[in-house]
Order: sequence, then structure tokens, then C-alpha cells
Amino acid sequence: MAESAQAQIGVTGLAVMGRNLARNLARHGYRVALHNRTNARTESLVREHGDEGTFIPSESLEDFVASLERPRAVIIMVKAGDPTDAVIDELAPLLQEGDIIIDCGNAHFADTRRREQSLRLKGLHFVGSGVSGGEEGALLGPSIMPGGSAESYQKLGPIFESIAAEVDGTPCCVHVGPDGAGHFVKMVHNGIEYADMQLIGEAYDLLRSGLGATPSEIADIFREWNSGDLESFLIEITADVLAHQDAETGQPFIDVVLDQAEQKGTGRWTVQSALDLGVPITGIAEATFARSLSGHAEQRLAAVKTFSMPAAEGFATDRDQFIDDVRKALYASKVVAYAQGFDHIAAGSEEFGWNVDRGAMATIWRGGCIIRARFLDRIREAYDAQPDLPSLLVAPYFAEAVSDGVDSWRRIVVAAAQAGIPTPAFSSSLAYFDGLRRPRLPAALIQGLRDNFGAHTYQRVDKPGAYHTLWAGAGNEIEG
Repeated sequence: MAESAQAQIGVTGLAVMGRNLARNLARHGYRVALHNRTNARTESLVREHGDEGTFIPSESLEDFVASLERPRAVIIMVKAGDPTDAVIDELAPLLQEGDIIIDCGNAHFADTRRREQSLRLKGLHFVGSGVSGGEEGALLGPSIMPGGSAESYQKLGPIFESIAAEVDGTPCCVHVGPDGAGHFVKMVHNGIEYADMQLIGEAYDLLRSGLGATPSEIADIFREWNSGDLESFLIEITADVLAHQDAETGQPFIDVVLDQAEQKGTGRWTVQSALDLGVPITGIAEATFARSLSGHAEQRLAAVKTFSMPAAEGFATDRDQFIDDVRKALYASKVVAYAQGFDHIAAGSEEFGWNVDRGAMATIWRGGCIIRARFLDRIREAYDAQPDLPSLLVAPYFAEAVSDGVDSWRRIVVAAAQAGIPTPAFSSSLAYFDGLRRPRLPAALIQGLRDNFGAHTYQRVDKPGAYHTLWAGAGNEIEG
């Protein structure tokens, strides 16, 4: 094949995301090599969308690699885990030193680190890249979070930045950091997404129960909220979902959907990673556990039969005040979720030596991705002003916003508890805020208990070092 006709980038794995990413690349003028394990998908893409740009299809992986200009850049879009390893094992022997493999799926960052190290020894670059925005974002402009070597980004950067979403003239793509940094940040992004959706779900539940409102009425409330500080993609589509009517029954769509939420693993990975790093991401954790609880249908049914105490309906006495309280509680809880997520990114960056710029993450999440929201500009400004900000909650804008909403937050959590409405994300976010701002916590007693039963020692407020009390003896203190 003549060099001028060779593809500039390739995509193997042409399910919905891979297919749309390939189309996005072609629409931006790149010559795109195509490959799929079953050739029918390749043929379908070319047949249906071949007029969108230059596609170079191949039936075999060997021909696919041969169709690429050097250094070759190959995007793999297959299921995470063993399928990804299988594709890499088949692909790597066909490549040459300096070629680049890019995994744009939702891989676990630890797998990405392992793959990057292994392929680096073979002279190949491996890039784990988060891609957010779903199938529409993949086609029209996602938020892209590539990790890997700086050298690999020299080739990929211009390509990815050109196909990414754009806000205020800035592409929603930046080199996140070495090895697994990109997939780590995407994992945390998804964790924040879990919390965001759970908080929105709790707000809906409160409005429906507290006001006795219909889904369409609540849709109007969310539309109004979307014109203010809560403006975001998720708030926007919440109004759409709540306003939708089921064509078959004529009922509100929300009432014919099974109340069991699934998860694909990224929320669980986020919580596990935070535990390993010692970062409290309580809102994200509760959102993940709430999905787990929703799926335990038999336990829930047994509890419904055993504890006959339905949630109160229409308990809000002042409609306007209640709506405003829910809005402020939702905003404050969302700020906590993002604050915890950015703390998690900072901890991962320090642990693995990635040097992730948190302000840059806020910048690339402003468009394309699922958690895009108006206040990401405020987050970027906070980290621009103070890159080592100890917590997003203490940045002036967010400190004022949370302080302004804290009374509403407390009223909502109390009202929910009294009415029997579960609000794990609202409640845990408020508890985190109170724990963070309390000058002294009961952890002192926990230190004492651990020393009493296990001689784990404790530290004192008045002098350095570790100490142990001889609890079974005279009760005197010795250095630990």
C-alpha cells in the first residue's frame, strides 16, 4: 500500500463505542483503519457510513496493522479484562518499536499499569485513555483522558484534541499523566457520576413523597433548577426522563421501570481504590451500596412484608420552602461528591507519582462527559488559585455555597429520616461535612479502645511519640 494511502490511526473492536469513535475520527479528516473480530461489523460500518471520511477496512489483524503508517497508533475498544489482554497479546507481536496501543475502554487502572510496563519492555507505548460521553459523545465529541508516555501524546494529542468536545475554545482532552493515570481519573469520574445520579434520585424521591407531586411536575422543577447553579447534563436529562410517558401503558415512564440499578464495576473499583489509599469518599461509596441494595429484591420484599411502615406522602407543609431546601441540599451534597473525588485523584497521583493537575481535570470535564456541569468552571478556578487546595470545600466559592445551604441540608435529612425515606448519599455527605469541620472527633476514644484490647498504642496531643497504657496492670503509661 502506498504510504500516502496508509491510515493515520486504527480502531479494532467496532461495537457501538468503537464504531462511533472511528466515525468521529473519519469526520475530522483522519484516515482510519478498521478491524473487528467478526468482519460483518466492519462491512456494516463502511456500508452505512463510508461517505463520512476515509476508512481502510481489513479482515485480518495482520492486514489491519500493515495498513497503518508508522509510528502506528491502534485503538482497541473491547471488553475490559481478559478480552483486552487477548487482543493485546495478538496485536503486540505484529507491531514495531515506537508503535502505540491505546485502550479506550473502561479498564481498571491497575491492569493498565501492568500492561504499560510489560509493553514498554518490548519497545511499545501503551496508553490507557478514559473516554466519557457515551455513544453520542464518542461520535460528536467526548471528554478524553489519556495516560501513558509524553512521547506517545506527541502523536495522539493533536488527534484526540481535535475530536474531543470543546468548551470556550478549549478541547476537553489533556495528557493526564504516566501509565494508569488516565484510566484512574476516568474511574474516579465514574465514581462521581454514581454519587451524582444517586443524589438526583434521592432528590426526586423526596420531592415526590414530600409534595405528593407527579413525575411531570417534578420534571418542571428539575428544568427550573437546570437554569441555575445546578445546571448540568444529568439534571437536564433527569427532566427528560421524568417527563417521558410510556407509550404502551400511558403511565409515567419512571413508574414502569424496575427499581433495580445495575453497575459495570467502575463505582466498585473507585470505592476499593479509595479504601486502599485511605481516602473517605463516603458519597460515592453510599451511592454504590445503594445500587447494591436496590438489586437485593428478595430481601427488600421480605422487609416490606415485615415492616409495614410506608413512607409518608405529602408531608411537606410549605411547598416552595421544601423545594428550595431540596435544591440547596442537592447542591451541597454534589459539592461534597466532587470534593471527595478530587481528593481521591490527588491521593492516587501522589501514590503513583503521576503529578495530575486537578484544575485540568475540571477543565476537560466541562464538555462531552456525563458529569459535565456549570460549576466545573468554579472547580477549575479554585485549583488555579490554589493548586494544593486541601479540600474543595474550603475554596471561598464552595465554602460560601455550602454554608448557605447547610440549614436546608439539615432540614431535608431530618425530614427524610422522620418520613422513612432513605437518603444515604444526602445523609453521608452531610456527616462528612460535619466530620471535616468538627475540631475534635471521637477517634480519640477509638485510639484508646484499640490500645486497651490490642496494645496498638496511641498518640497524645501534648507531646510527640507513641504510647501504651498498661490497662491490665497499674494503668500507668509507657512509651510504645
